[in-house]
Amino acid sequence: MGRVSDARERLMQAIVELIWTGSYGSTTIDDICKKAGVKKGSFYYFFKSKADLAVAALDVEWEKHQAELDRTFSATVPPLLRLKRFCEQKYKQQAELSEKFGYVLGCPLCALGAEVSTREKVLRLKIEEILAQVRRYLECAIRDAQAEGSIRVRDVQAATNVLFAYMEGLLTQARIQNNVKLFKEMSQGVLMILGAGEKLKFAA
Repeated sequence: MGRVSDARERLMQAIVELIWTGSYGSTTIDDICKKAGVKKGSFYYFFKSKADLAVAALDVEWEKHQAELDRTFSATVPPLLRLKRFCEQKYKQQAELSEKFGYVLGCPLCALGAEVSTREKVLRLKIEEILAQVRRYLECAIRDAQAEGSIRVRDVQAATNVLFAYMEGLLTQARIQNNVKLFKEMSQGVLMILGAGEKLKFAA
């Protein structure tokens, strides 16, 4: 058994990387234990199943990501600059991951959600919950941009849904094509969707 102090954390880190670089279906409990350096008995000490581990790992990863989003989407930052920085962070993250693993990984939540949606209800609901929280960050920025008159949007919620679908679609296409350069188009897509003209191009 791995050290009790960190075996659980290592299992969560292992499943996140294995699923993101491969798939949920192809990742076995043996694979997870091997990568984490933890014996199988220890796995069942902490988790009832692979899905149980995945849900716990998503919660931990979301907590880390949420702290970053809180900084990016701070109300003290102009709304269009929040969106610009979000796009830049996506590109930087995916470029770094592509360099590390040799291919573009895209959005782990959408890739996992599409794979397990018909088979793992608890896991699907957790993914939906997290994605809904991400959408709220975008919606707040869009609402603030609308209020200051920097975009041409009437229905904030509809614009948020379209923008979110665009971003996630781009992440999926980049993974399929193994082309990180697609993310360089993200800011321009945001401009077009929100009718912001050239206003997103101001310096950070």
